Amino acid sequence: MKSESLDPSPTETQVERYRTLAADHAAGVGVVCARYRGKDHAITVTAFTDVSYDPPTMLVCLYDMGRMCEAVESTRTWTLSLLNADQRSVANWLASPGNPVDGLLDTVPFHRTERSGTPVIDGCLSWFELDTVSTHTAATHLVVVGRVTAMGRGDDAGRADRPLIHFAREYRGLV
Repeated sequence: MKSESLDPSPTETQVERYRTLAADHAAGVGVVCARYRGKDHAITVTAFTDVSYDPPTMLVCLYDMGRMCEAVESTRTWTLSLLNADQRSVANWLASPGNPVDGLLDTVPFHRTERSGTPVIDGCLSWFELDTVSTHTAATHLVVVGRVTAMGRGDDAGRADRPLIHFAREYRGLV
């Protein structure tokens, strides 16, 4: 097995090699939403996980320079909708850099949570409303840890066995 060392300040070639190797990890696809300054903010994420069942706690990683990071840090309440295999277009749209804030969710069906009014993507497998309990800077990202305050199954619970997966830099469904 060949070992590849990384420079303290990795070259573009090393960063690209890292991205290729890290893409061997299959991850679920979700959407983080927050309501900030009267506007809905949303972004596709693949770096999230449950942290604890007692109390229910999750974390998500957000690009530190993005407006989504500012929205989540400022409001401290956000949602995570776990997408199903039929929601690839939603994932693509909300992953596109430079999307306008105005009208961002105009073509994405969603509803709002009862407590905070934060968007939840319709048709998702499941969703969680969270309050931020801590944040941690890690390289170019902010790790946001949140306590679950509400949760639910998506509109079509029959799709729970069809998650949208990100693997090898592509969205896929389970076969």
